[in-house]
Amino acid sequence: MHNSCVFINRRLKQVHLKVIQLHNNNTALLKKAAKNNREAQHELYKVHAPKMLSVCRYYIKDIQNAESVMLSGFFKAYTNLKNFKHQGSFEGWLRKIMVRESISFLRQQKNIEFSIEDVSIPQDYSNNINTEIEVAQIQQLIDELPEGYKMVFVMYAIEGYKHFEIAEMLKISEGTSKSQLFKARQMLQKKIKELNK
Repeated sequence: MHNSCVFINRRLKQVHLKVIQLHNNNTALLKKAAKNNREAQHELYKVHAPKMLSVCRYYIKDIQNAESVMLSGFFKAYTNLKNFKHQGSFEGWLRKIMVRESISFLRQQKNIEFSIEDVSIPQDYSNNINTEIEVAQIQQLIDELPEGYKMVFVMYAIEGYKHFEIAEMLKISEGTSKSQLFKARQMLQKKIKELNK
């Protein structure tokens, strides 16, 4: 029993050391990238590009536009890397940049309208959408939502922003954010029911 405890402790120490080493490597990489080291910037791009492209793709239907927004997001990140405080995760910081870039792109492309109308949201309304359809189909359904609904839905349900944060970023009221989300969910549930039939 004693030997197995020692073995587990050794394993835990190895895992702990690996985590510290990875963290230190990431910190060193970020510091190099902040000094315009191209290799370090390329390494960061290779690690984070696939996830960041999916973030942009949630908002932007056309994959080429999503890619160019992601590239401009990386450029903005490299330019502002000195402002990254190393307090939270770099990935989280980068995601926020990608979300803002996507919103900015959509604003430039079209005049996004958020329908301002009172919607009484029932107290017992479920926030969950239960479905067994494929992820690609869900993405397609999200793409079909009106732009305002889609942005709020993605920010809330996928990115995890709170309504006050969404309101601030999109320059709308919290009530509008809540009603957009409610209507987006209603529309998605209706489309999912039709697909499940």
